[in-house]
Amino acid sequence: MSKTYKILVMVVTCLAVGYLASQFTQENVTTWYTTIKKPSFTPPNWAFPVAWTTLYVFMGVAAGLVWDRLDVMHDTVKKGLTFFAIQLALNGLWSYLFFGLKNPLLGLIEIVLLWLMIYETYAQFTKVSKIAGYLFIPYIAWVSYALVLNGTIWWLNK
Repeated sequence: MSKTYKILVMVVTCLAVGYLASQFTQENVTTWYTTIKKPSFTPPNWAFPVAWTTLYVFMGVAAGLVWDRLDVMHDTVKKGLTFFAIQLALNGLWSYLFFGLKNPLLGLIEIVLLWLMIYETYAQFTKVSKIAGYLFIPYIAWVSYALVLNGTIWWLNK
């Protein structure tokens, strides 16, 4: 398989997870989410799909670049892609917990685990490809911000 094919597969996979997770978000962002207290630093609703689409593409490109090195760095690539799969599953789960179950506390607990898995994926990916590691920096930054936002929403609404 070519590098381009691997990148494409991973981008589509990430976007598919994002699409599935968005089903919980879309359902409640104009109903329940409008009724809860949010901090002043909450971005407008339109910013979330723009940010997440960009991040899913970056994630997919990074994972494709790492996957392409499987023959050269088998164990490190396998470890990195394992963490990648875990963080991607946790990424999708967060929308269900926060929006689907309307539970900011469960979302907060889960997003801490998500952040740790993202960081470990970044650390493993950087060993394989500096570019793949760089592509994860905006994701780490956004989820750090989302963690603070989630925590603040939980605190304001407990």
